[in-house]
Amino acid sequence: MAKVSALSLSSIRAKRELEKANSAIVRHEAELPKEAFTETDMLLQWNKYAQRLGDKGYKILEALLLINDPKLKGTTIFHELPNEGSKIEFESEKHHLLGHLRGKLHNYDIQIEVVVNETVENKFAFTPQDKYNRLNEINPSLDVLRKTFDLDI
Repeated sequence: MAKVSALSLSSIRAKRELEKANSAIVRHEAELPKEAFTETDMLLQWNKYAQRLGDKGYKILEALLLINDPKLKGTTIFHELPNEGSKIEFESEKHHLLGHLRGKLHNYDIQIEVVVNETVENKFAFTPQDKYNRLNEINPSLDVLRKTFDLDI
């Protein structure tokens, strides 16, 4: 397209054509799909998106998405992050993630809320009994092994 003066009839015609082309693309909010979906469907698409980020080399964003499973309440997804810095990093990708989820789940009412939880509970095992209890929480078959071989703690 050749350059035209802003005051010429050609520029007015070009502007009208551009506005007409853009108005054809815009969809009204009422026309957007709002299909029902389950938390399992959402988690599947969430993990696929995270894997795609990892494949592209965005390992930090992938880790932020996979740090824990988000919870679904209605059409709002709640994602818990450990600190404000990770929230800022997540917010940079939130728009793209939201577009992916809305498109794949066919529901444009989906929203993502980020919750920062800096109170991470650390369990320290000091005594042998504490250590055994902690390991038994992780793997309950440890107790079967202890009883089978009549082992002390």
